[in-house]
Amino acid sequence: MLNQNYTQAVVIDGSTLKWEASPAARVWRKKLERQAAETGRATSVVRYEAGTRFDTHDHPNGEEIYVLSGVFSDETGDYPAGSYIRNPAGTAHAPFSTGGCDIFVKLCYFQTGDSQALRVDSNKAGWQQGMDNMQKVLPLHQFNNEVTQLVALESGARWRPVVPDTGFEALIISGDIWFEDKRLPATSWIRLPGGERPVFDVRGDAVKLLVKTGHLPEE
Repeated sequence: MLNQNYTQAVVIDGSTLKWEASPAARVWRKKLERQAAETGRATSVVRYEAGTRFDTHDHPNGEEIYVLSGVFSDETGDYPAGSYIRNPAGTAHAPFSTGGCDIFVKLCYFQTGDSQALRVDSNKAGWQQGMDNMQKVLPLHQFNNEVTQLVALESGARWRPVVPDTGFEALIISGDIWFEDKRLPATSWIRLPGGERPVFDVRGDAVKLLVKTGHLPEE
């Protein structure tokens, strides 16, 4: 197991992780948390080299994807950077990338009863004003208490997100954010248990994050 204690905070500078081989040739990954070698709950950043693909596989407990760069593809279409994809339990696909891409992937985190397949292009969807004029949000998905959204923070912003009892998770998509006096660049990952009161600062260029709350197992 890797980072599977949900009662502990995990903060990973994604730039320090090395790419590791996956079961598919020329598809690489950075493991952020993992229940078992190739099964169970897992969170990773995955890189497809140009012209690579995975064989057809199913998703026994769901798959969630955010495209970080390039174009990710499968039988349902081509998805550029900024695309958000949900493949519920019982679905299957053979993903590939013609020109190469980086994606953020979460496996086996779908709640019971969440059967919605979803495709959102954040480049076209409408953003909403956040708590102040230095923050914007783009809701992506909600099921029961689980909420997934994009958050954009302007330079100079101070962000104090609400952390529910069932946790908080954020992937930095672009820009650098400061947390507890530590600079976290793009592809850094933060997971906090309930009860935390984090404060994030944007000291340089604007920052974009993928944020999930209310989804961590109570164990």
